[in-house]
Amino acid sequence: MKITLIQDVIAWSDKQANFNRINKQLEALQGKTDLVVLPEMFSTGFCTDRLDLAEEGNGETLQALSSWSKKFGFALTGSFIARENDFYYNRSFFVFPDGKIQTADKRHLFRHGGEHQYFSAGKRHLLVNYQEWKICVLVCYDVRFPVWSRNVDNRYDLLIYPANFPSKRIRDWDILLQARAIENQAYVCGLNRIGTDGLGIDYNGHSVLVDFKGRPLLTFPENTSDIKTAEISLEPLQIYRQHFPVWMDADRFEIME
Repeated sequence: MKITLIQDVIAWSDKQANFNRINKQLEALQGKTDLVVLPEMFSTGFCTDRLDLAEEGNGETLQALSSWSKKFGFALTGSFIARENDFYYNRSFFVFPDGKIQTADKRHLFRHGGEHQYFSAGKRHLLVNYQEWKICVLVCYDVRFPVWSRNVDNRYDLLIYPANFPSKRIRDWDILLQARAIENQAYVCGLNRIGTDGLGIDYNGHSVLVDFKGRPLLTFPENTSDIKTAEISLEPLQIYRQHFPVWMDADRFEIME
């Protein structure tokens, strides 16, 4: 499967500007990839207090994503701000090439940034089957929580974290992504933004795709706007799990709501 990472700036609270930029980027990828990863809150930036930007039901963001996937012929994943029954969520999505959509909500809300004051936490994982791959999509701060990220009984092969991860803690990001890959025996993709947001917070990227041993397959220069694609295969992952079955000795646990 070919997976593409788009590391770029995000126009603060300006959906149309972000839609216009992304449409051009996706158009250039037609016929060249199977899955494109966008950042956390890709259409607005990390505007946790701008609840007026939240969308209910099949709003303009999901409509745009569905249209792009059908038009360009590949899947899309990332997150956006959603509203449901007067509650607000940092909602992850996986859009298939036929336009169908699966979603789930970010579990761990970034207390240090006040996200918990405006949003409600998710209660389930986003798990999808796509091109023989089992894929799990979590969001940014979730990377710090290995229990929530745990690959129980190899239920996923690829773990994706769309993010807005600040440059001041980027060393944590680098290490955590490798750790999640090693302990879960899975490919891991972390897609981060660059630039400075409307609150003055700096982001320097460090988007990466690592293999099941934590080795980088795809990296980005710091503070660089770029689009990169890599091809990953299930066979070496399956062989590695068979020869080194750490997953069979994993502890059993239950996550309480």
